[in-house]
Amino acid sequence: MDRFVAQYSFLNNSLHESDLLGLGPGKWDAAKDFDLPTFDLPACHNPIDFLRAKTDEKSEDYHIKIQHGTTTLAFQFQGGVIIAVDSRATAGPYIASQTVKKVIEINPYLLGTMAGGAADCSYWERELGRRCRLYELRNKERISVAAASKLLANMVYSYKGMGLSMGTMVAGWDKTGPNLFYVDSDGSRIKGERFSVGSGSTFAYGVLDSGYDFDLSTTDALELGRRSVYHATYRDSMSGGFVNLYHVNNNGWTFHGSHDVDGLHYEYEDLKARELQVAV
Repeated sequence: MDRFVAQYSFLNNSLHESDLLGLGPGKWDAAKDFDLPTFDLPACHNPIDFLRAKTDEKSEDYHIKIQHGTTTLAFQFQGGVIIAVDSRATAGPYIASQTVKKVIEINPYLLGTMAGGAADCSYWERELGRRCRLYELRNKERISVAAASKLLANMVYSYKGMGLSMGTMVAGWDKTGPNLFYVDSDGSRIKGERFSVGSGSTFAYGVLDSGYDFDLSTTDALELGRRSVYHATYRDSMSGGFVNLYHVNNNGWTFHGSHDVDGLHYEYEDLKARELQVAV
């Protein structure tokens, strides 16, 4: 195994977490350990300006209208991190699928969410999983959430302006405990306690902020995530399908099922009716 790993690494030039966290976008091209993949670009003098002209609504050459819609959220609490996402994929007003898996299982302790372009998120988070595995083989330890998110941010920053569309959350558990980061296709990387990304995030935040408490039990935290995404799907036409729930703790991540939003609608409506009867 060591001989196999040596074929894909540089002797005496192994990057550790401290190196990854200190590696800014400007120095990324010098990181020879992590050669970035190359892609075909438009056959024009300046691909970035070409893509911007075709996709910017203010441009005279605007031809491509890119519409995205989803609801994803994640938050920390005393028992770890909860991730809740919907499962609808849309292409403008057309519902392409109701069963998209919007959580990428990077490794047994690390998860990433998808919002934006499905192909972009899926490809780059799978690529992140590969690089995290190489890190483990080289350094004989699991990569931290901070280093993994920095790795993803630096990768996508190298393609800034070339049409990537990503708004992801990287969540997991490492030797420092639970951690949650937001990373987007501009290379932004933000650490926080709770995030919601997507067209339905405004509605999800309303429920999440009103019910959030760091000391929630695991059962209550899962219910808060489920209810937040459900209410977003009820108000946002781009979100729907199923609510997929994950919980990350010191033993790794656990999947807590897919919940059909149609069934949740009747469940919460009945609950609301019973609460009104009690109040009267």
